[in-house]
Amino acid sequence: MKSHALVLAGLTLAALAGCASNAPEERFYTLSAVAMADAPLARAAYSVSVGPVSVPEAVDRPQLVLRRAPNRVEILEQARWAAPLPSGIAQVVAANLTHLLGGARVAAYPQSAVADPDYRVAVDVQRFESAPGAAVSLDALWTIRSAKGALVRAGRSTIDEPARGGDTEALVAAHDRALAALSRDIARALPATRPAALP
Repeated sequence: MKSHALVLAGLTLAALAGCASNAPEERFYTLSAVAMADAPLARAAYSVSVGPVSVPEAVDRPQLVLRRAPNRVEILEQARWAAPLPSGIAQVVAANLTHLLGGARVAAYPQSAVADPDYRVAVDVQRFESAPGAAVSLDALWTIRSAKGALVRAGRSTIDEPARGGDTEALVAAHDRALAALSRDIARALPATRPAALP
């Protein structure tokens, strides 16, 4: 009887091990800065802090969320963001602005290495959608404020970026390009001088 129980326990463990080995592998994705300019849009000798960034609750999760129909989404349990989406967006916009603004010191909030920045950029993402094999959609409200909190500029960027492929990697790359377009809008709106030099 005892040997029978041991055999049964061994078979159970083997079955569990088999299930574990067949479990889908988790994949982790990061957003990347891809905005480049032939020449900087401005020679900006000031500092910028990017953040906070807010995103819709539906996508504010570790898993990637796909838009399957107007009223249906799919949450990919095995495809995850390597960092929270709001901080990932802030880091990428900050890196893009560094490329686009020659001379500016740009960092993401709250890990910003820029103490008392001359400008603060806040981004409120209204839509961050991924349609496999089609496109990604980014709709974001953004504001630029001076160090003293005065509103300098406000705008809205609505971007649809085709996905160059049907896999998850193509969607993430399309989001990179959409965030680059958002960053260019913000770079064009940033003043050419520090707030103290403004009339």
